[in-house]
Amino acid sequence: MHSDLGKLTDQLLRSYQTGGGTNHIDGSNLPSKRALAALCEDLLQLLFPGFHDVEPIHSSHLPRVTAHRIFSISERLQPEICKSLRLSRPECPDAEAERIMVAFLEALPGVRELLRTDCEAAFEGDPAAASLDEVILAYPAIEAIAIQRCAHVLYKLGLPLIPRILTEWAHSRTGIDIHPGAEIGSHFFIDHGTGVVVGETSVIGTHVKLYQGVSLIARSLAGGQALRGKRRHPTIEDHVTIYAGTTIMGGDTVIGAGSTIGASVFLTHSVPARSLVFFEEKSLKILDKNRRGEFVGDWCI
Repeated sequence: MHSDLGKLTDQLLRSYQTGGGTNHIDGSNLPSKRALAALCEDLLQLLFPGFHDVEPIHSSHLPRVTAHRIFSISERLQPEICKSLRLSRPECPDAEAERIMVAFLEALPGVRELLRTDCEAAFEGDPAAASLDEVILAYPAIEAIAIQRCAHVLYKLGLPLIPRILTEWAHSRTGIDIHPGAEIGSHFFIDHGTGVVVGETSVIGTHVKLYQGVSLIARSLAGGQALRGKRRHPTIEDHVTIYAGTTIMGGDTVIGAGSTIGASVFLTHSVPARSLVFFEEKSLKILDKNRRGEFVGDWCI
């Protein structure tokens, strides 16, 4: 038995020598996924006080509890920011890490205001919701959007790796995959949510509603790293509803304000404002909602 384990050890050591890219040996310490997962839990407590706690919080204790949580998050986040910054430079610039950490914490009141609109949109948009409490406690989309909005702040501050780890934590829990780079307006609601994918350069306006299985994706990944930094994902303007199983593709694709996209549509073209797009008899039909459903055109597929 012991000799077999010794052989296995030797085999793995040999694979480490030839498996470049799947080892991180003798390099700088990477951000800890476990530590960042705990920070996600604490961020949810800070953003939704009383909803993610075992014990109730009295309003008289809220200043002390909030101050403690901010201090705890900042104390544990800054070392992870340092680890992330070391990926592109030999040593952690402490001043830069502190600047990013402070800017992130200062953005949280604005994140909370956006999340308030998201919760309202979920409650108003779902007749199955009995209360806002139910929305915050039980709807996976609220958790996924909350973490994405936090990660987006860090993404805009230029922090590598950590924003993606945060959104992948939410993805693993909710089945909702929203890249931290996506720009998302207020009153965003994802109903059910499983299988939703929102790519890095997606732009989503206000009062947008997505159903399960909606994908906002790039037209082609054949270009690989050559496409980094370029617009690859669609723009969804204000007051758009996209039904289940629909895929919208491409950085030039714009879904005009007030449009409704039906279920199981595969869309690679822009559509004008107030359009109704649906699949019928092997073609996509486009109707103008401003003109009582007047036919605009179709695309054969």
